[in-house]
Amino acid sequence: MGGGTAPTGGGAAGRGAAAAPAATPAPAVPAGPPTVLRGSRPSSRVLLVGVALVLALLAAVVASVALGSQPVLWPDVLAVLREPGTTEASAIVWDMRVPRTVLGLLVGIALGVAGGLTQAHTRNPLADPGLLGVTSGAACAVVLAIHVLGVTSPSGAVGFALVGALCAGGIVVVLSQRIRVLAPGVTLVLTGSIVTALLASVTSGVLLLDRTTMDVFRFWSIGSLVGRGPEVIWTVAPFLLLGLLLAVVNAPTLGALELGDELGVSLGRHVVRDRLIGLLAVTLLAGAATAACGSIAFVGLAATHAATRLGLGGPAWRIPVAGLCGAVLVLGADVVGRLAPATSEIQVGIVIALVGAPLFVVLARGYLGDRS
Repeated sequence: MGGGTAPTGGGAAGRGAAAAPAATPAPAVPAGPPTVLRGSRPSSRVLLVGVALVLALLAAVVASVALGSQPVLWPDVLAVLREPGTTEASAIVWDMRVPRTVLGLLVGIALGVAGGLTQAHTRNPLADPGLLGVTSGAACAVVLAIHVLGVTSPSGAVGFALVGALCAGGIVVVLSQRIRVLAPGVTLVLTGSIVTALLASVTSGVLLLDRTTMDVFRFWSIGSLVGRGPEVIWTVAPFLLLGLLLAVVNAPTLGALELGDELGVSLGRHVVRDRLIGLLAVTLLAGAATAACGSIAFVGLAATHAATRLGLGGPAWRIPVAGLCGAVLVLGADVVGRLAPATSEIQVGIVIALVGAPLFVVLARGYLGDRS
């Protein structure tokens, strides 16, 4: 009996010894500090990148106000900004450069945010706001306004371009929601491509039949900040602000939408409502920007990829960072176009296209390489 109790005690001891390894995960307490340290790095990185972007944007704004094809000394610029007058320097700074800078800032933010939303909703890293037919809709409306109503100035074409952009974007969004054959992102891209091709054919037909319309239209279509006064800014500002407000509302939902509709629904999201809000924001932002300045390609694409490369986190962070990157890109390209060694200024749309086309090829090659 005594010998029987020994194995029992030994078995108890053995079970105690066997339980001892299970207690070894207890030293998981020291693992806490590394987790805290890893959590602090993104916040410091966000702060650092945010400060760098704000400084870059301030530098672009200062350069846009201080530099131009008509030279004005920096002390004169400061004096005119403090006390506007009737001098030539005051007219250059306040009547030309300041409105141009404000418009470039708004358009860059709008196109950057629209590009981020477009890529998130289509789940396509090569998507651009032009896929929604906004640019072609604005161009078609401007051409018809010139041909039928005799509109000749860029400021006069703003209202028509805005209506055309919103109508085209609305048609694409409505049709893409009613067609259920393919995935929503694919349906959106295909619908936008079809509407864009249709509107482009109408635009080309009118331009081929009327040379006068072509001569007026080409000044609007190249994408420029020149000749747009404060009235243009006040016309598009409400639509830009509404689009930015919708983007702020939509940004927190993009993480779930990028996982797909099924997972988005399982996470408690109203996928159709969230997508409609985001696409409406894209239509307002890209439509207002196109109406104000004409077609400026590659800004949404380049700004979104720049924000992604900074690696600040999910889509909720990418959207505002893409807006800042877009503003820096537009203002920087406009300054480069002013200072280019040419008989006249090079329009911002041309400068961005010269940079954006090679960038698109590089991004496409990298995207295809990652997929393979």
